[in-house]
Amino acid sequence: MRVYFRSGATREASWRKQQLKGLLAFLKENEGDIMKALKQDLGKHYAEAYRDEVGTLIKSLNFALQSLKRWMSPKKAELPLMALLSTAEVMPEPLGLILVFSSWNFPIGLSLEPLIGALAAGNTVVLKPSDLSPACSSLLANTLRSYLDNRAVKVIQGGAAVGEKLLQERWDKIFFTGSTQVGRIVMSAAAKHLTPVILELGGKCPAVLDSLSWNWDREASIKRILVGKFGTCAGQACITIDYVLVEKESLSTVVEMMKEITGKMFGENPRESNSIARIVNKSHFLRLKNLVDDPAVKASIVHGGKMDEDNLFIEPTILVDPPLESEIMTEEIFGPLLPIISLEKIEESMEFIKSRPKPLAIYVFTRSKTLERRILSETSSGSVTFNDAIVQYAADTIPFGGVGKSGIGRYHGNYSFEAFSHEKAVVRRSFFTDFWFRYPPWNDHKLQLFKTAYNFDYLGMLLVILGLKRIKASHMV
Repeated sequence: MRVYFRSGATREASWRKQQLKGLLAFLKENEGDIMKALKQDLGKHYAEAYRDEVGTLIKSLNFALQSLKRWMSPKKAELPLMALLSTAEVMPEPLGLILVFSSWNFPIGLSLEPLIGALAAGNTVVLKPSDLSPACSSLLANTLRSYLDNRAVKVIQGGAAVGEKLLQERWDKIFFTGSTQVGRIVMSAAAKHLTPVILELGGKCPAVLDSLSWNWDREASIKRILVGKFGTCAGQACITIDYVLVEKESLSTVVEMMKEITGKMFGENPRESNSIARIVNKSHFLRLKNLVDDPAVKASIVHGGKMDEDNLFIEPTILVDPPLESEIMTEEIFGPLLPIISLEKIEESMEFIKSRPKPLAIYVFTRSKTLERRILSETSSGSVTFNDAIVQYAADTIPFGGVGKSGIGRYHGNYSFEAFSHEKAVVRRSFFTDFWFRYPPWNDHKLQLFKTAYNFDYLGMLLVILGLKRIKASHMV
């Protein structure tokens, strides 16, 4: 693959477009098989699968195809006036051989989204999908080869041992989506070769629900919170809402509305509604069960709580004020369990959020511009979304990525192209102009010219050249 990259074939715009069109054809021609694989691995309804994976990828590919020429074009860089007859530009060039580790919760979307950027940038790519979503992994490995240049793209299946072997190789960049624990392993392995990494990790993403006076606003906010939690792979997503902060005064109203709307969305028997995904495997199921087996946590459940281990199903569960020191409030939940934490005043949410690791996303539901300003200026996160949840992931014109423990690097749209490109600085000079004072031997006259030049003091520079400006003697030897 390195030899093929060095041939220069992947640098051509025509090759890049061909790969992007191949991905588009893969999605459209295999939509039914993709839906079946997502249903088999995660129990996703076809509508949810299209909304979160197939549809977003088609949108991203169309955007990349429309924008590729502009992305590939060198960008002119301004030079100071004194750089006579000189030009500068920034030219993107592909990095080389990329390794992509994707995650099991969005096994198609999180495999192909970084692949779009890597191929648009002209790289060769090895994709390692998660072994926890075997149907999707097999589909990618066996079908994708018919749509892409096999000399440039390989899909390698396997578990942790295969991943470890891949990390022993030298790559030009590694892209990883997954847990913080495995992210540390990836970063440690990359350091041996000084390989740059993008780590998409996650964390506990809060929702701040202000005391909205209009019932319409309150209902819309709660619907968006619930679909951003239970309706997004059953809460098994890095950007899903982990917990909700509300004022004590509005707590009872919020809880009752959440119960009512959850019932409308997922029915009296959520397992039979076919509108919520299942837990990926028994290990993750037992981890979630353990979170609520704590007696103090179990006592805080106000809605739901039923679990079906045989079918790996947990119904939407709402908790009110579980102990802050309990594991459900210290670890990323990654499942359909939604704690609501009550505060005396919603302004306390700033300190609550700041006292914890920086999240991938913060969601704030408010009409208060003051609260908006405080959230933006006093907290740090990968993104902030006001009055909605999850939608920022679908936007191609803004970056997606974390900060601190929630991740390193960013992608989506042009940011994906940049993530897999090196921005090469190019400067062109003319032979017809030169600055004689740049060459030894040195004297005070040349020193003064340097001082005026670096301060862009063109008049002072002219006066020194004409001998009309007094030159201070240097005491340096």
